Amino acid sequence: MTGEQWYTAAGVALLTSLFMMRHVRQRSGAAGAGLRCPRCRAAVAAEATTCPRCAAPLQAFALVTAPIAAPVAADANGGALHAVVRADACAGCGTCVDACPEPGALRLVDKVARVDLSRCKGHGECVAACPVGAIFMTSGDAVQTVEVPDLNHHFESRQVPGLYVVGELGGRGLIKNAINEGKLAMEHVAACIAREPGSDPNTFDVIVVGGGPAGLSAGLEALSHGLRYAVLEQGTLADTIARYPRHKVLFAEPLKVPLYGDLWVSDASKESLLHVWQTVIARTGLRVRTGLRVESVVRESDVFVVSAANLRFRARRVVMALGRRGTPRKLGVAGEELDKVFYDIVEMEAFAGRRVLVVGGGDSAVESALGLAHQTGTGVTLSYRGTEFARVKDRNRSKLEAAVGSGRVQLMLGSEVREIRRDAVVVESGGSLRTLANDDVIVRVGGDAPYPFLERCGVRMVKKALAAGPDPAERRAG
Repeated sequence: MTGEQWYTAAGVALLTSLFMMRHVRQRSGAAGAGLRCPRCRAAVAAEATTCPRCAAPLQAFALVTAPIAAPVAADANGGALHAVVRADACAGCGTCVDACPEPGALRLVDKVARVDLSRCKGHGECVAACPVGAIFMTSGDAVQTVEVPDLNHHFESRQVPGLYVVGELGGRGLIKNAINEGKLAMEHVAACIAREPGSDPNTFDVIVVGGGPAGLSAGLEALSHGLRYAVLEQGTLADTIARYPRHKVLFAEPLKVPLYGDLWVSDASKESLLHVWQTVIARTGLRVRTGLRVESVVRESDVFVVSAANLRFRARRVVMALGRRGTPRKLGVAGEELDKVFYDIVEMEAFAGRRVLVVGGGDSAVESALGLAHQTGTGVTLSYRGTEFARVKDRNRSKLEAAVGSGRVQLMLGSEVREIRRDAVVVESGGSLRTLANDDVIVRVGGDAPYPFLERCGVRMVKKALAAGPDPAERRAG
């Protein structure tokens, strides 16, 4: 090969390589078109779970980036309404199966309700019967409409700059999401504070409202950045754990907790989870002010004024981590602090074969009792201090009467719980005390909802369309 031929061949090879590289880049760009990290805008592969640049867990942005839901008509997309079950929220109680008037349209598969679209007629009875709100009606794709605060990708209110909403209150109830959101929001707070001039030493950089997983994570991140912070909790740490609706807590993978490191809890009781939080706080030195119920958060010029228990705090930023279920009312009896007491339920199958007392006289109490009664071997007693269920839907009243008639639910009207013990409950009925063998107590007597409080703070609530495909990892993750 002559020198001229060699140069020609080398040039052809170089051009070929350049064209191939360009083709590969074009294909890669097309495959990843539109897939960007909501926070730093880095390109993200379709199968990625974290951002390659900022390491943010992408699942944390599922709701804040979801589109605003459009009203759905019965014949939208050319189809009739049909039921869709959110596998990550389904409690597997089977109440919906019994409620459905179409045989075979709903069935339990691996403790999760499944819809046979060829048999579903869109009656909607399953939606009303589901005690955990895991079923909704749609005429098209498996998309659920959920009401959540209007937030940007930093979990900051679009209407009230400087006010952040994280954890359950933001619409995602999983512990791992709560921890991730608290951390991500506080990272943004720290970045904003660093760009601003110093403030009055009597003004906090940030106040965190709530001492649950999201609030603790946000507080730890504030501590790691050296911010002047305060974490305000209306009760105690034990109260935040007591409100968990799960019988057991399971993290499918270790979670990275600020200043602490990997946190991995497997098949833990609520008591052991409380010990974990206490250990994290002791090791890191995080300060949590308990017994301070926040009553208002008001923007005054360039700071927020937070009022709690006759005290007023000033802060440049506020992170709300209250919990979606709000503040449940308590019975105020001895033993209510035991880890056998619940104020909501997510996994009804976890109560199979147990002796359960449900307390309350509204639809939530009746629906919980009915759902528990479907579990194998579960003994259910429903205690209500009234003499009749005046606030219960007719449908629920009829179902309860049937369950009582068949012996699946024991009903105690005109009764009140006086004491909760490790293996029993003391109930006053007809002027006398009765001691009932008991494993778990479910208290459903109402409470203060958090969303009206958010709206009073200026945060707008919106309805978003959330894909409802099954997510086994979420279901395992607690």
